[in-house]
Amino acid sequence: MKLIYHHRTRAEDGQAVHIRALIDAFRAEGHTVREVALVARAEDAAAAQSTRESASASTGKLGWGLIGRAPRLLREVAEYGYTLPARRRLEREARADRPDFLYERYAFGNAGGVQAAERLGLPLVLEVNSPMVLELSRTRGLSFPRFAARRETSIFRRATRVCTVTRVLRDMLADMGVERERIFVTPNGVHVEQYASPDRDAARAELGLTGGEGPVLGFVGYYRDWHRLDLVVEGLATEELRGVQLVLVGEGPAEPDLRERAERAGVADRVLFAGARPHTRIPAVLPAFDVALVPAINAYASPLKLHEYMAAGLAIVAPDQPNLREVLEHGESALLVPPGDGDALNAALARLVGDGSLRRRLGRGARAAIGAQDLTWRGNARRVIAAVEASR
Repeated sequence: MKLIYHHRTRAEDGQAVHIRALIDAFRAEGHTVREVALVARAEDAAAAQSTRESASASTGKLGWGLIGRAPRLLREVAEYGYTLPARRRLEREARADRPDFLYERYAFGNAGGVQAAERLGLPLVLEVNSPMVLELSRTRGLSFPRFAARRETSIFRRATRVCTVTRVLRDMLADMGVERERIFVTPNGVHVEQYASPDRDAARAELGLTGGEGPVLGFVGYYRDWHRLDLVVEGLATEELRGVQLVLVGEGPAEPDLRERAERAGVADRVLFAGARPHTRIPAVLPAFDVALVPAINAYASPLKLHEYMAAGLAIVAPDQPNLREVLEHGESALLVPPGDGDALNAALARLVGDGSLRRRLGRGARAAIGAQDLTWRGNARRVIAAVEASR
């Protein structure tokens, strides 16, 4: 099949990983994909000599970098205003390329995809990773919350099919009035073959770990206060976790507080801030971990890091909440603990640190769960194509 993949993502973070991986998966499954994006990727810039070669090349004219730094009101108006150029661009590309359907990663305020699909008479698959109105209301705030909620609900209801990253999020959209039979679930995925040859010594060497350290707890990602890594840092001071090292691969605004907490707890020499790594290096560094951490996550997310931990065959400690129980089973593929319970988290970590056979069993169970549930990017591509075919 032929499809146009539209997104408004500039960040080179987990969002970009998701986009690139899914596009690659569609192509690996034999489908033709034209990407229509807000700005050209740096690695594509040299190749983007014409808008037909890379439709994303022309969108930089919107000056979105400046808009992203604008005051909240102006930024919000610009996000709504993106709809018109997005719709026109999608219509132009679709008329030239004649795709079978449009695929769009939902972005706050953007109705360009649904409008273009309706005018062209094409199916639209809308990927929803979070309820943006709810999320932005809790973070930066919204100038027109009622209008934003009505617009978001309208966009969700008008899409031909909607894919959500968890069943929890699916149920949230159904409660908003989206017909349940039009929603299907495509969690974050992983290219499992990239994790087939772990090299523990090389991974530890890359992170600057030597053979003398004790067991290693690891976290990968952009860390904020709500990730609750403070619970792990403070747990290192307990007798049960004496000698254990915490490695944080990534960066984030929580770092100054975590450093201060580590100093106060007397464990600063056992907390390694390893810095960010290109995503392509993550499979190579994960084997350094004995235990992989998801100390906290929001109630509807599908954490990218979780699937990567699973593919790497790591023992995982994570919160016991519905969205994670969709892919994890306590005692089989992870140890799940009550969210926010530092004592329970530290008890689970101590149990794993002291039991290598349990770590290995959980790691095998986690990797097996990837295959059993097809938690792969190609699996997601197949689910999307099946949903489109079912809608015809």
